[in-house]
Amino acid sequence: MKVDIKKTLKWSISIAVITLVLAAIFSVISNSLLGGVTWAIGMLIVLGIVLIGVVFDIIGVAATAADETPLHAKASVKAKGAKHAIFICRNADRVSNFCNDVIGDISSVVSGTASAAVVLELVVQFSNGDNSTAQYVVSIVFTCIVSALTVGGKAFGKSFAINYATEIIYHVGRLFYFAEQQLHINILNKNNKKKKVAKRNVK
Repeated sequence: MKVDIKKTLKWSISIAVITLVLAAIFSVISNSLLGGVTWAIGMLIVLGIVLIGVVFDIIGVAATAADETPLHAKASVKAKGAKHAIFICRNADRVSNFCNDVIGDISSVVSGTASAAVVLELVVQFSNGDNSTAQYVVSIVFTCIVSALTVGGKAFGKSFAINYATEIIYHVGRLFYFAEQQLHINILNKNNKKKKVAKRNVK
């Protein structure tokens, strides 16, 4: 039980640090992209941020709902990405936490900040001198639109993720496989090495 608590604390601290770093990166990138652009492009950037949140929400839900059995069948015929998909399923709690909480929450915060920047740009162009009233109206309308798209997108995404969970995770596994093979980002290799070392020690 003590080991589990230590692991949980270690994961919580790690994910908090990762969230801090990612939030800073997202904020810097969004502010850089929004600097000097028109309100129309700004709206597209905001929609892109919302879409990122929806996509990761789908992955997080699918990870908890996926069935390992078909993935084991794919792994038995050495289908690319099948082992990575099984790895995702076996770490569903952490994958869900990262996708839904970390990326999802960061996307919500950053999209809100980006929305404010777009609203200011809209006010400057269409206020006609009445800044306070125009900003108030535009802010409410744009915030409502972004909120509706975020909630509606995640609602659709959750339903889609539950119905096609295994297929989604398999395709994510294929992306992991690509990252490991083409970009040389170790995902399973370290775990496999640890298992081999453990087996040798047991022998």
